[in-house]
Amino acid sequence: MFEQVFKNIDDILYKDAGADSELDYIEQTSWVLFLRYLDQLEKDKADDTGLQGKEYEFILDEEYRWSKWAMPKTAESKLDHHKVMTGNDLVRFVDHKLLPYLADFKLKADNPKTIEYKIGEIFNELKNKVKSGYNLREIIELVDSLPFGTSKDRHELSHLYETKIKNMGNAGRNGGQYYTPRPLIRAMIEVMNPVIGEKIYDPACGSAGFLCETYQFMYDRMPKSTTNLKILNEKTFYGKEKKNLAYIIGVMNMILHGIEAPNIIHTNTLSENIRDIQEKDRYDIILTNPPFGGKERKEVQHNFDIKTGETAFLFLQHFIKSLKAGGRAGVVIKNTFLSNNDNACISMRKYLLESCNLHTVLDMPAGTFLGAGVKTVVLFFTKGEPTKEIWYYQHDPGRKLGKTNPLNDNDMKEFISCQKERPHTDKSWIVKVADLDRENFDLSVKNPKNNEEKKLRHPKEILQDIRRLDDESAAILKSIQELI
Repeated sequence: MFEQVFKNIDDILYKDAGADSELDYIEQTSWVLFLRYLDQLEKDKADDTGLQGKEYEFILDEEYRWSKWAMPKTAESKLDHHKVMTGNDLVRFVDHKLLPYLADFKLKADNPKTIEYKIGEIFNELKNKVKSGYNLREIIELVDSLPFGTSKDRHELSHLYETKIKNMGNAGRNGGQYYTPRPLIRAMIEVMNPVIGEKIYDPACGSAGFLCETYQFMYDRMPKSTTNLKILNEKTFYGKEKKNLAYIIGVMNMILHGIEAPNIIHTNTLSENIRDIQEKDRYDIILTNPPFGGKERKEVQHNFDIKTGETAFLFLQHFIKSLKAGGRAGVVIKNTFLSNNDNACISMRKYLLESCNLHTVLDMPAGTFLGAGVKTVVLFFTKGEPTKEIWYYQHDPGRKLGKTNPLNDNDMKEFISCQKERPHTDKSWIVKVADLDRENFDLSVKNPKNNEEKKLRHPKEILQDIRRLDDESAAILKSIQELI
């Protein structure tokens, strides 16, 4: 049922003049889905409050509730065709009344951690792109048919939403920035092994894949007490995201995974001066795939000690400053970070090695990120002590990765099991920092099994070869002279 509803919505958006791509499809689906979810949430809270003999105070004014503008129903729970809006009336209401009303919540909310603030953030810049009110009416009715009542329903919805995010990444253009392969994320979480009470942070959270997967990992393993559930939902996961659409998707994704008011802030993380980060702002774990290849303006670079336009290197400085002493990080980054010889890159490697224990480098094969066309590595490090040796693991799934053959959880099992013991194998080895070139701190992935130098031959062998070649040459010359 769920899958068919999502497919039908995409078919409607494909026909509409205002939605042009997978990015538009998920954006437009997201805001309608969010308002339907909010309606269910308010109904559940009203029922709970009523059982306690109290009256629930609704977040939305009556005119703007789902049951009033989207799906007014008769006493028989059928759509009331005398009250329902469609066509131009529906588009005018959504564009000129509903969305501006919701955007104003950002100004009314007490603090950014409330669901009211999230409502305001989501709708502050979002626009309805569905041009036809008849198409919008169909989409609303399809979303209304989705059940939100049980945890099983929400789990299936979250799974399908993840699939839409993945498809958006596969569609190319700038969609790839929103999707990190979930098997890679889950492997990184296994290495981090977060426990209840730790604060997890993603400063470039995109679709919140790292936060959602970490939530599931911790939820499955922790004792299910009221205290633990409150900590997990309110004081464990934190994120920041610059792009409006990514922010909307991330918040929606976390809500569908069970976190009512996600601690995701809509901001440019790199606009913050790292010198202003205090102990209270620091985290136990950072799990992230920051954007790389971007260029930042000079005024942004002034927020950092190592000046560079490369977005990923600025983020790395933010990560290190944002970790508590003893804090752990798993970071996806372009593999050229390990070897580039520009001053900023060399300084970053030196800073990382001196301030953190870079204990593991996971080298991922080409094709890990579908459509991205880049080679990546994952850096695992702990803040507070310098690096002495680094364990490298060169991942090889034994096949070419691509859209029809993507990375899967089974591919990551060997790395996860090996990482604890850090063995020397055909795929893994250790590099001692003391052996690095102190001029450039080159950390390139150089598997010694593939780069073993040939043994030097004994001088007698070399002389014998020279004599043999001389004899062969003399014989050839003699043959030529005889022919002449």
